[in-house]
Amino acid sequence: MRLEQRLTPQLIQSMSILQKPVADLEACVSEALESNAALEVAEPERPADADGSGNGRAEAEDAPGFARLDRFSRDYDMDASERSPYRTRRSASSSDRDPKLAAIANTPGREINLHDHLRAQWSLIDANDELRLAGELLISSLDPDGYLRMSYEEIVAGTNEPVTVESLTSALDEIQRLEPAGVGARDTIECLLLQLDRLPGNNDVERTLIQHHLRDITHNRLPAVARATGYSTGEITAAIEAMRSSLVLHPGYLVGDRSVPAIRPDVVVEYADSGAGLAVRLTRGNTPELCIRDDVLALAKSKNGVKETREFARKQIESATALIDAIVFRKNRLLEVVQSIVEKQREFFDVGPQGLKVFRMSDLAAELSCDPSTISRTVADKYMQTPRGMFPLRYFFTGGTETEDGESMGWDRVKTRVREIVDAEDHKHPLSDDQIAVFLKKEGIEISRRTVAKYRQQLDIPNARQRRQF
Repeated sequence: MRLEQRLTPQLIQSMSILQKPVADLEACVSEALESNAALEVAEPERPADADGSGNGRAEAEDAPGFARLDRFSRDYDMDASERSPYRTRRSASSSDRDPKLAAIANTPGREINLHDHLRAQWSLIDANDELRLAGELLISSLDPDGYLRMSYEEIVAGTNEPVTVESLTSALDEIQRLEPAGVGARDTIECLLLQLDRLPGNNDVERTLIQHHLRDITHNRLPAVARATGYSTGEITAAIEAMRSSLVLHPGYLVGDRSVPAIRPDVVVEYADSGAGLAVRLTRGNTPELCIRDDVLALAKSKNGVKETREFARKQIESATALIDAIVFRKNRLLEVVQSIVEKQREFFDVGPQGLKVFRMSDLAAELSCDPSTISRTVADKYMQTPRGMFPLRYFFTGGTETEDGESMGWDRVKTRVREIVDAEDHKHPLSDDQIAVFLKKEGIEISRRTVAKYRQQLDIPNARQRRQF
């Protein structure tokens, strides 16, 4: 006798569907619609008029459009009955244009990158064949940020082309004259000096700082730099500000579009129209209206026909039913979790991140009578659109501490307090991590110096030495 825990295929599918964000769910449903003959998108019901004529939609479209526009914007600019994210099956007699041509026409063009940008300029250089070949090899060897981190010997060893170290040296001098300024540099100092050469005016102070005192500037040791160079602290500070405003450390990133793809929220939390409380709703795509096709269902129940055909229909119906059940479970579980988040973190929506309270996944799992891993799968890679912006669902689950007054305080609230203390400090005499910990202890927040240092690094706040202003 032994006790085993087994995962059925339906349970595995349910956990997989639960973990998918809205974009992946739409892709999964679209694939299922193509592969499962028993699955289809349910037709939306049209509201009927008082006389039963069913023309309520037409009259609504003729009404003033402000309410309808608001509904459209909530559903991402399109009514669900007019545009579904899931593809329906097309009949063989469809007269639409060629889908391959449509896909080609809708494919975005390839964005230009640094190498293409430099090759276009290099093609206009007046050079012999050997120098042109060396330049092309160097451009191909550049990192995306514009630096050349390979040695000449490595470039020569990695190609079968007849190129020498001397030709690479000459070609690099030409490449470093291309745009953007600073490409082809082999280290940070060379990159900054190449950009400085393009700037007008007298840049002797900046050149001296870059060539001999870059490390001291990084660690904010300005008095030591002043003693070594003879420049005043004011001149050094002005030169540093000028370099920060006109020089970049990674010039290659100036070429091309490096925008981050937009995030689609899975759930929207907004203030209720009545003005009291918050309303929670899932975005369109989380609740696909799927159903079983009537003809496939009739075929599975039929006594006539080939046995293999009936078996195929039954298997397709079982698979479709399992998918529909998994999507319904995902919808219900996601709503339960988000409603609990809104209830527990209500203060966040009123005052911001400093209002976050201690809220752990294990606590919510006990409340919903499920395993913490289920909560983790539910919130994985999912985002919530709130009146205060877009936040991942995991953001609302946080540990914390209790003040001397017994108040529950989340770690994000402690981080916010650390930021406020640093912003209010005397910049000529900044606070150390120990002093910040003592400051928080006076407010009833007991945390160690190491915890303060960790939060300061997470907030991208330099240490006391680097924050000091002279």
